[in-house]
Amino acid sequence: MNSGITPRGGPITIRRAVARDAKRLTRLVRGSRAYEGPYAPMVADYRVGPDYIETHRVFVAVAADEHHSPVLGFYSLVLAPPELDLLFVADGAQGRGIGRLLVAHMKSEARAAELDRVLVVSHPPAEGFYRSEGAVRTGTASANPPAVAWDRPEFEFLIPPEVATAHGNAFE
Repeated sequence: MNSGITPRGGPITIRRAVARDAKRLTRLVRGSRAYEGPYAPMVADYRVGPDYIETHRVFVAVAADEHHSPVLGFYSLVLAPPELDLLFVADGAQGRGIGRLLVAHMKSEARAAELDRVLVVSHPPAEGFYRSEGAVRTGTASANPPAVAWDRPEFEFLIPPEVATAHGNAFE
């Protein structure tokens, strides 16, 4: 699914990731300032491999003219059990609405897959973002040293079914 969307900063396309995106996605994860300091061990050896991209629903946000643009962000939706496994926005692209676009796209994909909820185990600094996007706090995932030495908030996005009408518009 190609989605032409225009957040602050220009047109963005969200497209399905392909195997050749793997190195760019890995660099985005490992280079994220959100994982500096005490959070660094969690992503130090993290790899988004071609096999992961082929197994899960991974989508990337790029500028509409992708050939001259890095990946601006990406997410991964795991269907069973339903979980937003990864969501990253490149450091230089933050504050432009790309994270919101990725969450909206993920909800649309979840709805198309007939999911009614999607779990998120959040990076602690991202908790406010998920709350602002409508995720509901459901608990806490315990630390799992050595890679994850801190507790993480758990959220759910509730995915309401699409409202169907005879004309495709609930207001007609």
